[in-house]
Amino acid sequence: MVFDFRQVNEQMIQSAIKKPIVVIGIGEMSGVFTRGLLKAGYPLYPVTRDMNIQAVSEQLNDPEMVLVAVGENDLAPVLEQLSEHWKDRLCLLQNELLPRDWQAHKINNPSVISVWFEKKKGQDFKVLVPSPVTGPKAELIKNALAQLEIPCWRVKNEQEMLFELVRKNLYILTTNIAGLDMAPGCDVNELWDEHRDLALRIIADVLTIQAHLTSQNFDDSDRERLIEAMVEAINGDLGHKCMGRSAPARLARAVNYAKANNLEVKELTRIAEEQLEAEI
Repeated sequence: MVFDFRQVNEQMIQSAIKKPIVVIGIGEMSGVFTRGLLKAGYPLYPVTRDMNIQAVSEQLNDPEMVLVAVGENDLAPVLEQLSEHWKDRLCLLQNELLPRDWQAHKINNPSVISVWFEKKKGQDFKVLVPSPVTGPKAELIKNALAQLEIPCWRVKNEQEMLFELVRKNLYILTTNIAGLDMAPGCDVNELWDEHRDLALRIIADVLTIQAHLTSQNFDDSDRERLIEAMVEAINGDLGHKCMGRSAPARLARAVNYAKANNLEVKELTRIAEEQLEAEI
């Protein structure tokens, strides 16, 4: 019997080749994920702003995963364009992300990661705390980030992931909005050590909005747990600056939502009245 070693080698190569991963949005954060995915052996297909998502989906109708790495303001338009056969292999990583954001587009079970590492232009990533992930592609994401030694853990169920998403929103909104009301350049350590009353008033308003957005009733125990989890993130990078460039837009969005839904958010309203006109 004569073996065709060339054919055997070709079969081995074909079996080792992984299906491609589509990456929508080519920015700082997606750059971290693509590094990890490439090191894990996945071919990547980038989708930029000037490309037609529908046209790409017709060419790549069976990707391993579709990573949507656009900013939160661009998420809804992107999800609106997704083909049906991409929706069951989706991974989302945006800030201020909640189930209502994907459910509005009839997406039922995406993979979701709450990113707790920072990536700025000209700097490598910086981890605050381990990032929780859930969904069908959770292990893929976890293994890709492990290639870069970025800690990531898989949550147990949807309810626990909802907690993690609210936790991230609480951290981002509280620190960003507080930064608008504090001295320029303030950090999260200063906020929690010297302006905790301010932080707690903002936290109360933010959780009022988050409860309405998620149809949850956060009792005292839930609120205490969320605050403790937020403080864990604060301790992960005490020098983290409070006010990012998106802070004014985050505050305006929060106050407008509260007004539209008759939610009382006195502290956010005060800060908006004093700061927004000058900041936006």
